[in-house]
Amino acid sequence: MLIEKIDPSITALVLIDLQKGIARQSVEPHSSAEVLARASELARAFRAIGAPVVLVRVAFSFGGGEMLRTDIDQPRPAAAPPAPEFSDFVEEIGRADTDIVVTKHNWGAFYGTDLDVQLRRRGIRTIVLAGIATNMGVESTGRAAHEHAYNVIFVEDAMASFTATDHAFAVERIFPRIGRVGVTKDVLEKLK
Repeated sequence: MLIEKIDPSITALVLIDLQKGIARQSVEPHSSAEVLARASELARAFRAIGAPVVLVRVAFSFGGGEMLRTDIDQPRPAAAPPAPEFSDFVEEIGRADTDIVVTKHNWGAFYGTDLDVQLRRRGIRTIVLAGIATNMGVESTGRAAHEHAYNVIFVEDAMASFTATDHAFAVERIFPRIGRVGVTKDVLEKLK
């Protein structure tokens, strides 16, 4: 990561889909436990210096009326409605009263939410991004953040996907074109 310093007065941590229905699944190349431990460490550090922590989750109403329904080659298999706790944040993140909660209905956290308003009204110009899944919610949010002119720092070891190949493609081929890529240790050292 080529960043000398991360200015906490203009930076927010955005954590994607670290909720019970997603974060408990098998992921690669970092295990769910590793991702949650690192994301939790980042969240504690951001909270300790008063920088915003944004917890993003995906949720749908009963019946899923707001679910996206388009013609695609790989439709999701029919499934029973998610359990009530599907969208609850995992305990490891340690949700604080100061955290901003964003509920999305798509892969990305910007479309159809108030994330941009929440960040801009706090003067945020840089987001540190982590979560599950790397090539889905994280990548979609990162692309939109870049298009909204935010500086994006992707925390590679605080995210994972459903295959190591999917994770690697996003980290190696997409993220360097729309932001900076680092690891938890680097971010914590540069967050002063």
